[in-house]
Amino acid sequence: MDYTIYIILGALVVVYFAVFFKNKRGQKRRKSRSFMEGKKRHNS
Repeated sequence: MDYTIYIILGALVVVYFAVFFKNKRGQKRRKSRSFMEGKKRHNS
């Protein structure tokens, strides 16, 4: 029972890093115009 708080904190840190790296990659992709144009063409 003593380790419950550490398990919760560890899980939160892992989720935080996962979101952080996902956002970093997304920003790089969003900056290039060809990627956005390709996405628009793919959707329609």
